[in-house]
Amino acid sequence: MGTTTFSGAIRSESTVKTISKNATSGTITEVVTLGDGPVSLADSNVTLTNATHSGRVLLVPDGGQDNTYTLPAPIAGSVFKFVYAGGAADATDALIVTPGNTNFYIGGVTFLDTDGTEVSSVFSDGNSNSSIQLNVPAGFEVTIIGLNTTNYQIFGNVTSTTAPAFADQ
Repeated sequence: MGTTTFSGAIRSESTVKTISKNATSGTITEVVTLGDGPVSLADSNVTLTNATHSGRVLLVPDGGQDNTYTLPAPIAGSVFKFVYAGGAADATDALIVTPGNTNFYIGGVTFLDTDGTEVSSVFSDGNSNSSIQLNVPAGFEVTIIGLNTTNYQIFGNVTSTTAPAFADQ
C-alpha cells in the first residue's frame, strides 16, 4: 500500500500505531501508539519499548529506591513523556538513560527550585550525555523525542530542592 491521504478525521475504536519499515530487510518497528491510556511504571528499573511506551504518558511512582528507566534505541518520531505521579516529594531519584553514550540527549529542562527562588535551565552537553538524573523530585514533566537513530531531544520541567543533572553513563 502506498501513501494514503485523508481529508477528514481518522477514527479508530482502539489505537493508532505509527511504524517504520527497514528498506533493506522489510522489518517493521512500532514507533508510537496513540490513543491508549497512561502506563504506570513499576517502582523498579524498567526497560522501555516503543510498542508499549512511546506515545503514551508514563507515570513515574514515588520510588522506594532510585529507579532507572532505560529508553530503547532512538527512532525518529518516538515520544516518551514522563510525569511524576507521586503524592508527595520523593526521597529518591528517577534516572532516564539511553541505551548508551552513543545515543545522547540534545536540549535541556527547566529547574524550578522548591526551597529557594531559583529558576534555571539545565542542559545536556549535546555530544555524549546519555543520562538525566531527576533528583528528589516534587514534580516533573519531561518529554523525550527520537530525532533520528542516534539522538534524543529532551525538554520539560523539574521541580525539586536539587537540580537535575545530565551525565554520561
